[in-house]
Amino acid sequence: MGSTGGSTRSAPDAAGRVARPERTRREADGYAQEAAALRTGLVREIVAGGGLTDPAWRTAFEEVPRHLFVPYYYETGAPGEAGTAVAAAGTAAGAASTAAGAPGTAAASTGAGAAGIAAGAPGTAAAGAPGGGAAGAGEAGEAGEAGAVRGTVGYTRLWRDDPHPLRRARWLAGAYADAPLATRVRDGELITSSSQPSLMARMLHALQVRDGDRVLEIGAGTGYNAALLAHRLGDTHVTTLDLDPEITEAARNHLAAAGFRPTVVTGDGARGCPLHAPYDRIIATCAVASIPPAWLGQCRPDALILTPLATGLIALRVADARHAEGRFLAIPAYFVPLRGSGPPPQVPTHGLPSRPLLDDSFRFLLNVAAGHMEPVEALALWEHEGRPGRERYGVTVRGDRQWAWLDDPEGAYGWPLGPPGRLQPFPYR
Repeated sequence: MGSTGGSTRSAPDAAGRVARPERTRREADGYAQEAAALRTGLVREIVAGGGLTDPAWRTAFEEVPRHLFVPYYYETGAPGEAGTAVAAAGTAAGAASTAAGAPGTAAASTGAGAAGIAAGAPGTAAAGAPGGGAAGAGEAGEAGEAGAVRGTVGYTRLWRDDPHPLRRARWLAGAYADAPLATRVRDGELITSSSQPSLMARMLHALQVRDGDRVLEIGAGTGYNAALLAHRLGDTHVTTLDLDPEITEAARNHLAAAGFRPTVVTGDGARGCPLHAPYDRIIATCAVASIPPAWLGQCRPDALILTPLATGLIALRVADARHAEGRFLAIPAYFVPLRGSGPPPQVPTHGLPSRPLLDDSFRFLLNVAAGHMEPVEALALWEHEGRPGRERYGVTVRGDRQWAWLDDPEGAYGWPLGPPGRLQPFPYR
C-alpha cells in the first residue's frame, strides 16, 4: 500500500482540460448544437431535483456530450410499433429545436430514457444504474439493426445514423433524458443499461473527490462516467475497468471521440487494477455481494469505496488493506451484479403480508439479510426498530470477516456478507 503523502498526488492539469480538441469535436459532430441545448436542459432538471451542487460536477455535466457515448440504445415497444415511434419523434424533434428557449422541457419530451427498465426491479440496471456495466456486462459494440431489433421482442433500436430524421431526433432527445438507457439486449432480455444521469451525479458527489485524487472505476460501461471523472480530475488520474474487451474497446472509442483519454483496462473487476494503484477512490457501477478484498489492498489509507450492495449504495472509508467501515446512502439503487460473482441471493417473502412489501425500506432489509434471516423475523425487526431507512445501515470489513449492520457495527443486529449460509438465530448477535 502506498504512502498518503501529498507528494504522490498532483493537481489535475486544468489548462490541459481547456485545451481539449473542442473545435475538432464540434466540427466532426453534426449534433453538437442541438445536443448542447438538450444538455443544458438536463443539467437544469438535475439541479432542480437537488443535484449537482458542486460547481465542478455541474460544469462536467454541462460540457461532456452524453450522446457520443450512446450511439444507439433500445426503447420498449414491439417491433410492429416502430411506426408509432417515428410519429412520436416529431415531439422530440421540436423539443430539440426549441431547447435553447425552454431547456427544462427538452428531456421530458421523450419517453426513451426508461428503456423498459423497471425502477426498483432488483437484478436489472434500473432507475439508477449508472454505467450499467457490471465489469463485464456493459454496453455492446456499434453493430446492430436499425429500427426494430431482429430476434428480440419488446424493444426498438434508436441510433444516431438512422436514415429517418425523426428517429434521429428521438435518439438525440432520449440521450439527454434523465433516465437509464438500455444499451444491450440479448434474446429479448435487457442485459445492461447506461446511466441515469441524476443518480450518477449523486454518486459522484458522494465520492468526495479532491484535486489530485486517483480514481478506479469498476465497470466501464459506455465510458460516460469515466469521461465525467476525467473532466473533473484529468485523464491521468482516472482508470476504468471492464471484463469484456468489446465493452472496453467501445468505451475507449467513445472517450476518444469526446476528447478524453483516461486509462481503459480489460480485466476482472473483483481483482481491481493493481498496475495503477494505489487509489484514493474506487467507484463501482455493478452490484457486489461482499467487498472484494483486492479493492481494499489497492487503496491508500483514508480512501473511499462507493459500491452498490443489496439494492443500496455503501460508502466505505478504508483504514488499511484489511479494514474498512461505512454507511449506506439514503437513496435506492439497483445494478446488475459483478460478472463472476454469481446471481444475487433469492429474497424470500413467504409468510409476509403484502403491505410491508410495498415499502422500500423493508425490501432493503430483506435484501441485506437475505439467506440469514427468516422473512417474518425481518418484519418483526423492521417494525420494532421503527422502519429504519437505508442510512441507518452500514458495513464493516475486518480481515476475513464482513458484515452488514443496523445502527451500530457492534450492536444487536448484523448479517454476514457473501454467499448465503444457514439461517442465523434472530437477532444475529
